Amino acid sequence: MFNFAFLNKRLEKMYLTSEVKKEIFKKNGGSEKNTGSSESQIALFTHRINHLTGHLKSNKKDFGTQRALLNLVGKRRSLLDYVKKNDINRYRKILKDLDIRR
Repeated sequence: MFNFAFLNKRLEKMYLTSEVKKEIFKKNGGSEKNTGSSESQIALFTHRINHLTGHLKSNKKDFGTQRALLNLVGKRRSLLDYVKKNDINRYRKILKDLDIRR
């Protein structure tokens, strides 16, 4: 017999399901299939950064997560720099839509 209670607990812990990703890409990239655009990647990184920040507030000594968070922030920063260099209006729109401070 399969233990559905275990599966439900595991699904509750998964913060980034495929449905959430599709919603992020649709909202920021234009469609669910546009996963490579800078806007959609920055939105995905922002979602992950917000989740990890919340995790680190309750688990202060989780240094592996802290390192992963710093890597994500660096990746997002480099993507934002790329967008800023190529199209300043897109950059400003991304910052406003995702509520990222700079």
